[in-house]
Amino acid sequence: MTPGSISTQEAERPLRKDAARNRELILETAAEVFAEQGLEAGYDEIARRAGIGVGTVYRRFPERSELVQALFESRIDEMVAIGDEAAAIPDAWDGLTWFFEKSVEKQVADRGLKEVMVQTLNESGQMTVGRERIAPIVESLMQRAQAEGALRKDVEVTDLGMQFMLIGSLSTPEQPELWRRYLTLLFDGLRARPDSTPLPLEAPPDEAMHLLMCNLQGRRS
Repeated sequence: MTPGSISTQEAERPLRKDAARNRELILETAAEVFAEQGLEAGYDEIARRAGIGVGTVYRRFPERSELVQALFESRIDEMVAIGDEAAAIPDAWDGLTWFFEKSVEKQVADRGLKEVMVQTLNESGQMTVGRERIAPIVESLMQRAQAEGALRKDVEVTDLGMQFMLIGSLSTPEQPELWRRYLTLLFDGLRARPDSTPLPLEAPPDEAMHLLMCNLQGRRS
């Protein structure tokens, strides 16, 4: 290896770090802009808020669909990370409830972005991919809580998925954290008790959950 090649490699390392930082900065800024203005917001606005050149945004994400896809994947990665932290909590009930509280916090804080992303990603099937990554985490947390006798036995993964969507929509400008009231009610209903009322009907299958989610989004738009 020649001295020239060593200096070239050393010069490239900061560029790779800068590129990674720029990518994260673009994603964070785009999330804010899209949440406020929708997915048609211009790259110029994203670049201005991020404090970088618009050419940098185009180099990282030449197509808008690539940027939306990257945002979606980053949100799924965040949910998976929350699930990993929840699984590490020794008490199964505490792990399950902590996961849902943190997940709803994310959903409420990111509602504007989530709603506009759902409109686009529904068509590409990526929402199904997201559910496939999150559902095993929820199922594992649930099974652990049920095995410890903390979570009622007749609750299914799709039951919790439906509650997650509904509770995440419960906030007002006057009470932005109103959802916490209903999350507490949900947790009380999920507790295993000898006198719990048996749940009627069956939990909806995954296909029905997808339709319910689309209907819920349609009513909000």
